[in-house]
Amino acid sequence: MHNKKLDIAPAWVFRTDTDEFFEPVLFRLLENIRDTGKLTVAAAAAGVSYRHSWNLLNRAADILGLPLVIMRKGHGSELSALGETLLWAEHRVKARLGPQIDSMAAELNDQVQQLLAGAQPTLRLHASHGYSVALLPEFSQKININLQYRNPEEALTALNRGECDVASFHLPTCPALARQIISHYQKHLSGNNLRLIRFVTRREGLMMRKGEHEDIRTLRDLSESGLSFVSRDRHSGTRILFNLLLKQQGLAEGSINRTPQQEFTHTAIAAFVASGMAELGFGVQAAAEQFNLNFIELASEHYMLIYRQDRLASATLEQLTKLLKSPALLDRIAGVPGYEPDRPGEITTFEALAAGSTES
Repeated sequence: MHNKKLDIAPAWVFRTDTDEFFEPVLFRLLENIRDTGKLTVAAAAAGVSYRHSWNLLNRAADILGLPLVIMRKGHGSELSALGETLLWAEHRVKARLGPQIDSMAAELNDQVQQLLAGAQPTLRLHASHGYSVALLPEFSQKININLQYRNPEEALTALNRGECDVASFHLPTCPALARQIISHYQKHLSGNNLRLIRFVTRREGLMMRKGEHEDIRTLRDLSESGLSFVSRDRHSGTRILFNLLLKQQGLAEGSINRTPQQEFTHTAIAAFVASGMAELGFGVQAAAEQFNLNFIELASEHYMLIYRQDRLASATLEQLTKLLKSPALLDRIAGVPGYEPDRPGEITTFEALAAGSTES
């Protein structure tokens, strides 16, 4: 049985308007210089010679007119302001495109599997971007998971149309907020065939660079500060949650100084803040810690999977619930900041979840 999966990785090509070319390895070199402070160590980690790395940096400085790295004898090397700017630009591109590329890879793998005799059954999963759900294809052995990143409304629409087998759904652990979220998506949740599969909880909150804006602890502080804030796209579940939190505090959506730029993933929000293009953002703790940001928790959520009883085969459901309970997966999730197992694999309904019980 063919069980290899194909990955798609972007290869960055940077050219000036006069067609000078920057080798992609330049960015690995910059990242390693930032992390180690030594050009010799950075060159080895990037897989290039010291001489070649020196030539790359000098050529880039000649083309751009400013150095990318500042080297002081006896004090090692550090990135210049331009070097930091280029490196953060690459991080933001990866954060923005990563989920889309992953979805494209899933589509390709699904097509390949369909062409292979005896291929594993495929589970089509449409899910909001998250650090735990991203692990499912990696740990799945008995079933091929085609993971497509979609906002909640798109995922639920696809589920009801039969365009996917399972969707994700995240619901605040606060009962009052949970009721409002259910009301918001009510038109997609009608009928008694829907069931939830519990998976994890995750923490969401404000993120900011360390050592800055330490007086910001609440949404009211944020509103009154006028500090720049980068938002998720308006259809994301996290954006809807954030707006409900504002309403809960008696604050208008317009009271936040939002940047014109909107981002589509938690990772992109964190990268945007870490690069200094906004002073604060809102997202999951895992993204904040990935970019070494401070995190102030404002809400927690159940991140669950949702399916229709009349459309999901019992054998497929059994394989999925086994996967969610697997020790290897749960061990990996335990290492993701802000995520915790939430009775994974148990099947419930919205009513039972609200009542604090489960129902098979």
